[in-house]
Amino acid sequence: MLTVLLANAAGLQLLRDGEWYNVPVVPGALVVNLGDTVEVVSNGLLNSPVHKVVTNAERERVTVGAFYTLDPEREVEPALELVSEDRPRRYEKMKSSDYIREVLESFARGKTDVDSVKI
Repeated sequence: MLTVLLANAAGLQLLRDGEWYNVPVVPGALVVNLGDTVEVVSNGLLNSPVHKVVTNAERERVTVGAFYTLDPEREVEPALELVSEDRPRRYEKMKSSDYIREVLESFARGKTDVDSVKI
């Protein structure tokens, strides 16, 4: 999934090394989250960011989001060029539709969605 956001005020945070960091707002700039698909295709070389949105008591926050997902029948797996003896396959192959279903179920279990396809 690819997410593109346009926000007018602070509120988006990313988790890194157990600590939450504010994403700075740049007027007119888009925030692009490449998401879990890039983590799977890169075989874990690139990580999908764990993120959340918090309220902003100082300013009303308006965010416009656009979401893009692959064809539901498209299979996603690590690129063969990024799998080797030194770096074995870390994610299983999965149809996009199955992955989206797993994403929804993983939230109910309190796990990040990309954890559900790790081998």
